[in-house]
Amino acid sequence: METTPPGAGRTVEVRHGMFGQTGSGDTSGYGRLVRTVDFPGAAQRPYGEGDTAWWDEVADRIEAEIPSGGLRAVVVHGGEITFHIERDHLAGLVRHLRDEVHLRFEFCSSISGVHYPADTGRELHVVYHLQSMTHNRRIRLEVTCSDADPHVPSVVATYPTADWQERETWDMFGVIFDGHPALTRVLMPDDWPGHPQRKDYPLGGIGVEYKGATIPPPDQRRSYN
Repeated sequence: METTPPGAGRTVEVRHGMFGQTGSGDTSGYGRLVRTVDFPGAAQRPYGEGDTAWWDEVADRIEAEIPSGGLRAVVVHGGEITFHIERDHLAGLVRHLRDEVHLRFEFCSSISGVHYPADTGRELHVVYHLQSMTHNRRIRLEVTCSDADPHVPSVVATYPTADWQERETWDMFGVIFDGHPALTRVLMPDDWPGHPQRKDYPLGGIGVEYKGATIPPPDQRRSYN
């Protein structure tokens, strides 16, 4: 269980070069580039005003639905709102967000992973983009897990569209979505080692060969049921 908030405008990492490589590893021509990885700080109430005054209502209903401390922070950045929540409350909360008449976030439009190796104890972040067709509103949820315990509850039971998106996040980042009906690779071959969008994945030098590939008959193909 994570107990500390995701940040108060903290700098997570300072990267040098285009890809964090030094010496001959950086062939981009930007070897002297210095860039900070900053997390925006938590917002204070009121979170919204005017057309976004409903942000506070959503925050109130989230706080009422999950235990105290389950909502770790509310971040308003770039004109959008993100609710950082404990992963243990994710499955129940998304069902409430979908079904509660004043919320009605019926559609999960995207699930994406992010890898922050320097964010110790919460290196893997998973972001959920939810949309209310009923109220024409959008919010984000964000949860974290560690490299040592890369588990997050699946939301497929609530949002069937999350099926392939969770599979892609597992494939690219290694996040294990507990309860997913068939958590298998969706982009890389089944026997591919590693997760290519992690920051610690090698930039090159990986032999890729698809010699001798065959397509099994339909009755022998992998089943997702």
